[in-house]
Amino acid sequence: MYCEQCGEKLRKGSTICPNCGTSKNKVNYLITEENLPEQFKPISMWGYLGYQLLFSIPVIGWIMLIIFIISKDENINVQNFARSYFCFLLISGILLLLIMI
Repeated sequence: MYCEQCGEKLRKGSTICPNCGTSKNKVNYLITEENLPEQFKPISMWGYLGYQLLFSIPVIGWIMLIIFIISKDENINVQNFARSYFCFLLISGILLLLIMI
């Protein structure tokens, strides 16, 4: 929840904004892109392409993939994309092994 007056993030259950003193009835429950926390901002199309190219580099890309998977400070969308890319690599590797046998 964010204050409509100053945009300060409010604690759950707070009745007044600690920054500007605006009462709860002025609290904005609608989250827009301007007041969306950095952790939840969407990734652009070029961002997805860039991460995919980075993760496809043989050794360095795989190390970066693991870093993005276990990192807690990154954007949650980047973390989820890294996890899905890792699952894709695992499934592709297993299918490749099954075909070669």
